[in-house]
Amino acid sequence: MAEQPNLPFSVPSADEESARAPAPTARILLGEIKAVFGTRGWLKIHSETRPRDAILGYHAWQIGRQHDWQRYVLTESRVQGPSLLVKLQDVDDREAAELLIGQRIAVLPDDLAPLPTGTYYWRDLVGLAVVNTDGVALGVVHSLIETGSNDVLCVRGDRERLIPFVTGLYVVDVDLPARRLTVDWQPDD
Repeated sequence: MAEQPNLPFSVPSADEESARAPAPTARILLGEIKAVFGTRGWLKIHSETRPRDAILGYHAWQIGRQHDWQRYVLTESRVQGPSLLVKLQDVDDREAAELLIGQRIAVLPDDLAPLPTGTYYWRDLVGLAVVNTDGVALGVVHSLIETGSNDVLCVRGDRERLIPFVTGLYVVDVDLPARRLTVDWQPDD
């Protein structure tokens, strides 16, 4: 099953897509710091995780922009109406909190929870080569769509194909080390 536990999905750039394998030190973006809340260093954040408060389950955050990232520890959090509020270690006043507005929140891959066998993070599926059971190359997983009943692979090759991520029916094998996904899908489907 393809799952997106506690993670957002981001479409890779053309350079990332051509590399196919995710960089081992790539940060996984989870949200953004939007505003200061109060005078004691609390922050309002926007979460891109599903459910949105899943971001609060990660305690070691990387906060920054582009190539300038720093590690922060989440010490307190709460959901207040539509807002997610957080308190970070060593961010103790409004002035220190204001310096973080607009910066992205990320975690390192090693901070992700291990998944049960047969379950995958979306980020691990993006970039996999897709072949059918006859060995015909169909393209590369470009993105996934959450539909409610099952996730759908967006495969780009000679054309774009939308293939339901249903193991045992359409998805025959996921081989992460080989960066290959085998599907029961005909090229003209």
